[in-house]
Amino acid sequence: MRNKEIVIIGGGFAGINLAKELGNKEGLQVTLVDKNNYNFFTPLLYQVSTGMLDVSSITIPFRTLFKKKKNLRYRLGKLIEVRAEENKVLLSTGELKYDYLVMALGTKSNFFGMENIEKNALPMKSINQAVKLRNYLLREAERSIYIKDDVERRKMGNIVISGAGPSGVEVAGMLAEMRNNILNDIYPELKDEKLNIYLVDGAPNVLPPMSEKAQKYSKESLEGMGIIVKLDKMVSDYKDDKVIFKDGDSIETKTLIWTAGVTGMKFDGLPEDSYEKGNRLRVNEYFKVDHTENIYAIGDACVLYSDPDFPKGHPQLASVATQQGSALAKNFEAMVNNKEPKAFTYNDKGTMAIIGRSKAVADLTTPKKTMTGWFAWMAWLFVHLFLLINYRNRISTMWNWTTAYFSKGQANGLLIGKTANGSMPELKKQTEV
Repeated sequence: MRNKEIVIIGGGFAGINLAKELGNKEGLQVTLVDKNNYNFFTPLLYQVSTGMLDVSSITIPFRTLFKKKKNLRYRLGKLIEVRAEENKVLLSTGELKYDYLVMALGTKSNFFGMENIEKNALPMKSINQAVKLRNYLLREAERSIYIKDDVERRKMGNIVISGAGPSGVEVAGMLAEMRNNILNDIYPELKDEKLNIYLVDGAPNVLPPMSEKAQKYSKESLEGMGIIVKLDKMVSDYKDDKVIFKDGDSIETKTLIWTAGVTGMKFDGLPEDSYEKGNRLRVNEYFKVDHTENIYAIGDACVLYSDPDFPKGHPQLASVATQQGSALAKNFEAMVNNKEPKAFTYNDKGTMAIIGRSKAVADLTTPKKTMTGWFAWMAWLFVHLFLLINYRNRISTMWNWTTAYFSKGQANGLLIGKTANGSMPELKKQTEV
């Protein structure tokens, strides 16, 4: 009998864990498709954008990961169309046939239909966007040294982060650490300048999914670091260098960092009635997409209602995606060996977020308690080091964190890229689809 062909679209947490678990398994030939030739560790993107980590610390090429896995292949390309009746996918780089198709595409930034924000805000969902944000922040720092116009300097002195979930809190905390600890060392010309960091959200609390204790500690810690936290403030527009709120208030700024929401992606060939809110594909307990025969979805791309502990679907977290990838791998093994697949249930170990140096929060499920401060910070470091996909990334990241801790900060100040005439490029504030 020929091997069953599995095509995985997307190499994030869900897709890469599925592929790795299927490595060297008898009876299965696996091809992973991604528009990038590398896997990257999404939870640490903000540390790339703020210069704490280099890109190489959180990335690794798929082909490097797949060495010595004889049944794993990688294909560079973007998904164009699913041709379910032919068991084919059309990619930007050709066609692939499949016996089983797995959608593991993750999400993209959600701008809620606000065109000015989509055009001008700085999102942070990919390596390219993280590097663009880092370059933009560095360029603005350099410009602020020689710009003489008072109005322009006032706008450049404000940074607004929209979205007070884990990403927004972590970006705000990292920028505050840089401002408070190393900015004067790197930019002595700006020692008398004031940099205001605003964290804004339409919700009444920071870190909405977490416990009240975690929310209170986080808000107090952020404010203690000098971050201006504005809650119940829904962003409605960003134009003329102003972040405008629904209540009519505004903040002058040249920099709006967008971490306020995500949405899934739709593709031709998948049934329209298989999609739920946020463009997530509705799946059964075995991850099979509703109204399809051999198409599956895992990670942020799917929503599963059959888990009794999560009747409204699972949170869009790396730990969920990782467990789903491993679970689907076991089910594929069972299916090719004529055994019954197992329904998925999520083992929730808790949620955590880092705020700053020695400051973090962690809501644990076993035992059920909330940790704050240094112990939560150490737990966050340990968990994220463990989740990094290989030893090279772990060693590199640990080295950077250690030197940053003892030197009270570290910044990768490389402003990358030149125009033809040698001048620094004007970086457009635009999203990447």
